[in-house]
Parts: sequence; structure tokens; C-alpha cells
Amino acid sequence: MVMDTTLHLVISGRVQGVWYRESMRLEAERLGVAGWVRNRRDGAVEAMVQGEEDKVAALIAWARIGPPAARVDDVVSSPGSGNFTRFERLASA
Repeated sequence: MVMDTTLHLVISGRVQGVWYRESMRLEAERLGVAGWVRNRRDGAVEAMVQGEEDKVAALIAWARIGPPAARVDDVVSSPGSGNFTRFERLASA
């Protein structure tokens, strides 16, 4: 049995206004990862990602690069929680 991993991510850099959230949603769907992504008031992007460990790792690897217009300075991950069935782009927090 494959165990799911749930991680909370905070992505910093030039990650707002560059199609980051929608690109992450599409990549998560492609990989079969569930969760959510949203902009934060401090200029970062925040995400909760859940899925098979290798698929979550692949999404984090993507997050370190992002879409072409983004400049990612850092991706900080910590244990997350929740139970998700799909990946959503949420309103800013």
C-alpha cells in the first residue's frame, strides 16, 4: 500500500502575477496530486499538497522553478494536514 504525504509549502520570490498558481494547479493535476494553492499578503504563494510521496516530490521540484515568468527564491516545506480529493486554486489569504 502506498502512503500519501501531505506537506505545506511556502514559495517566495517573484511568484505573484506570473501565472504561478494556475500553473501549479495544472502540474498538480497532471501528477495526480491533491490540495490547494493561494497567494499570501506577504507576496509569497502558499500550498498544501497531498499525494504519493514521489508525486509530491515531483511537484515540489516543479515549484522550485515555477512557470517561465516566475523567479523562485525559496520553497519551504513543513508537515501539512487535511484530506483532499482534487487540487484547487483558492482566493488570496
